[in-house]
Amino acid sequence: MSIALLGIIFVQAYWINNSFQTKKEQFTKDIRQVMIAISQDIQNNELEQIYNAYLELQESTPEPNSTQISEIVYTRTDDANNEVLIFSNGITEQDYKLSSSFMDIDLDSVAFKRLVERQVRTTITRGLDGSGTPIKSEVKSYKRLDDLERRLFSSTVLAISERIPIHQRVDKEQIEKIIDKELEVKGLQTEYQYGIYSNQLATKVQSRDFDMQNPSTFVVPLFIDENDKYRYELFVTFGQSRKMIFSSIVGISVLSLIFTAIIILAYWYAISQLIKQRQISQIKTDFINNMTHEFKTPIATINLALDALKNPKVANDEDFKKRYLGLIRDENKRMHAQVENVLRISRLENKSINLPKERVKLHDIIEDAMTSVSLMVEDKAGCINTHFDASKSSILGNEFHLTNVLVNILDNAIKYSDESPIIDVYTENAKNSIILKIKDQGIGMSKTAQKQIFEKFYREHTGNIHNVKGHGLGLAYVKHILDDHQTDVYVESDKGKGSTFIIKFELIS
Repeated sequence: MSIALLGIIFVQAYWINNSFQTKKEQFTKDIRQVMIAISQDIQNNELEQIYNAYLELQESTPEPNSTQISEIVYTRTDDANNEVLIFSNGITEQDYKLSSSFMDIDLDSVAFKRLVERQVRTTITRGLDGSGTPIKSEVKSYKRLDDLERRLFSSTVLAISERIPIHQRVDKEQIEKIIDKELEVKGLQTEYQYGIYSNQLATKVQSRDFDMQNPSTFVVPLFIDENDKYRYELFVTFGQSRKMIFSSIVGISVLSLIFTAIIILAYWYAISQLIKQRQISQIKTDFINNMTHEFKTPIATINLALDALKNPKVANDEDFKKRYLGLIRDENKRMHAQVENVLRISRLENKSINLPKERVKLHDIIEDAMTSVSLMVEDKAGCINTHFDASKSSILGNEFHLTNVLVNILDNAIKYSDESPIIDVYTENAKNSIILKIKDQGIGMSKTAQKQIFEKFYREHTGNIHNVKGHGLGLAYVKHILDDHQTDVYVESDKGKGSTFIIKFELIS
């Protein structure tokens, strides 16, 4: 499971990284296409602008400086109609030398060509003697070759426009309009800064915050001539490119991460359940061992007592019978108490026990609990010291169960003391509360045990599980009763330095 989970995480990370790199490459490709389109648009706009100016000037110059006609003529005979068809297809090339004033450059004149295509069909009807007379001529097409003329025109314009400063050839508004248009065509939305450089030297045409050293800067040549040479370069920096790339994959990536997180949580839950089940199994085994140990002793004692009572020699000894019958009764009560402890916890968990509450004095309950364990303390030559600093001790609670709670805590303090138990009981008022502290000088407990001691059947192992008798139910009972009283209980302990149980009750007026 762990290897599979690590594999899934690795694959997801690889996939997300691969998607990012793919989107990054696609973004770079789109930007390069945008840059090429921008360069072409700027060059075409300049050509269009000068060409339109040339057309206006050409219309005002009716006569060309020279004219050259290139023509192809071919015939076709139509015997059915006794006709001869003559086709001519030609191009008229008109040379103009126009004043350069319209381009604002320091030249006397600029030479341009005008190209016109004309197609003519002539029909001749043949006579009896074989001669023919033209019947009609029809102009099939007469058009200006704008595309070819522009291509011839562009090389002339580039050679001439080199004399014009770059800030007069293209302005900021024009560049921004072209960049916005090309970005929109590619569906890209990003901020940008730009600048035109000539031989790595800045020109006047650049945005305010342009930084050529930015790693997100792309470059494209401007005004490329027919020999693929250029003088100017356009640099464009696109901001927030990484953010835009991330935004394009964030949707599917978030879904992938969510599902991976669900798998991790499910894996963690499964592992925690396995660990918990293992702990429960161990606790169950310890409980059975402890319960068996607790019952074997009284059962063995009862059997011995019954065997002794069957002896005919003591049949008439009333004192002997009374003593052994009392022993049987005490051991029976002891087994009954053990069973009652288990059933009590079961009833508490099923909410089938009713805890009526009334006004009680916490100091009185402490005194009753101390009385219940006094014989055990005396048997171990120990003592319980009280420090009742609280002036108010009235609380709302169930006297019987609260007494059992304190008896259980005191009983643990006695059992888990290697030497004579010394226990201190403190009370103090804090605002509208009374705080009870029960401190012993016993063996203490680990940090791990402090988190689990209020769980049912839990007992910290100290080598031999029978060295301290019990089922791990006492503190679970304490927790249930105090939860029913809406009261918190905490424990502070260090291994070998004793433990302190802290309970905070709300006072009533």
